Amino acid sequence: MSEKELRRAGVMARVKAGELKLKSAAEMLAIGYRQAKRLWKRYRRRGAKGLVHGNANRRSNQAKPVEFRAKVLRLVREKYSGEPDQRFGPTLAAEHLESDEGLKVNAETLRLWMLEEGLWSRARRRKQHRRRRKRRKHFGELVQLDGSPHKWFEERGPGCCLVDMVDDATGAVFGLFSDQETTWAAAGVLRAWIELYGVPQALYADRDAVYVYTPSETEKLRGDAAETQFGRICRKLGIRIITANSPQAKGRIERGHGTHQDRLIKKLRLKGISSQDEANRYLRERYWADHNKRFGRTAAEPEDYHLKAPGKRELDAIFRLEYERVISNDWVVRYENRWLQIQRESRYAPAGTRVTVSVGRQGDVKLYYGGRSVAWEEIPAPLPKQLAAPVKAEPIEIRKRATAPAVAHPWKKYAYQTMRELPVWAAR
Repeated sequence: MSEKELRRAGVMARVKAGELKLKSAAEMLAIGYRQAKRLWKRYRRRGAKGLVHGNANRRSNQAKPVEFRAKVLRLVREKYSGEPDQRFGPTLAAEHLESDEGLKVNAETLRLWMLEEGLWSRARRRKQHRRRRKRRKHFGELVQLDGSPHKWFEERGPGCCLVDMVDDATGAVFGLFSDQETTWAAAGVLRAWIELYGVPQALYADRDAVYVYTPSETEKLRGDAAETQFGRICRKLGIRIITANSPQAKGRIERGHGTHQDRLIKKLRLKGISSQDEANRYLRERYWADHNKRFGRTAAEPEDYHLKAPGKRELDAIFRLEYERVISNDWVVRYENRWLQIQRESRYAPAGTRVTVSVGRQGDVKLYYGGRSVAWEEIPAPLPKQLAAPVKAEPIEIRKRATAPAVAHPWKKYAYQTMRELPVWAAR
């Protein structure tokens, strides 16, 4: 019996005992007098059981067949269950039951079934720690970028890093797997985003050395620009980098990492994917489209703030690493322990002049001198100078020190004679 029915039974028991009149009982139960008469009639016939609602413990007309429920729970137990940190949640399991097995069941219904069978447990909700920042209003106005190192393939493969981007206004996500969160990994994801949507207005990232760095005092005095390779790429594209001072500041992408570490890991396990190439192919072809369709939202304003993407040739020229090196007297530039001979353009080499070494993703090298590309060829490193054979030193003859000459020695004869001729006070 429900609390409401128990209360009605207590009031009707007092009516039966003569403590209350039926009119007073109706007022106490906040019901009409005619309803009170019907309840009193049912109470006199069947007692407290007569006050229980007639639909109690009845099977719902919308309930799924018993065979359907048994089949669903069998599939959940075989394919989507496991340890607490590995099993599928009700929402994710309902998605795969519909897409893979053709069995459509509401996620909340499946959650109740799984709770009854012990296939799911209620999780305690954490208290809200901070107030969430409001979303930007336009698609492409602000995009967050971050990496999430994790055991994405569990025990089937080595750990790697998911570098992904999420639009602040719509929640659209795109990312790729890489060994680590490096400059090339971030640049690769940024280029893929630009090819899909265009150039965003701003990029929100943490203070990792890949994105920004703090110049030293010497660099500040010289006036050197505190710019990383990734920052230079963004500057050429016109993208402004905004740095976050804490993980909570970019909570939208951090929460997304938690979602991927739950859903994506289970989907990769279900597909049997254990390598980065297979995983990146799955991300491009299936996962991101399904994820954005399910979790994406419409921006507050319809305008798209992405700029038109540059052509492939221009993107190839932008997405390169650049280093400054000095030309030697013989027109040679040294880079990564390689010796690059520049084609001579005059009799005199511009010794001390700087050239730009541009390196592509595949390791191809280009040299720029005076803003234009110059021809070069790699030459072998010069041989080290041969040291002369050590000369055997001859033994040095050590002579003993001669004794002091005698007083009557001719060298001292004149000195003593002079001293005898001096007066007494002078000799002293």
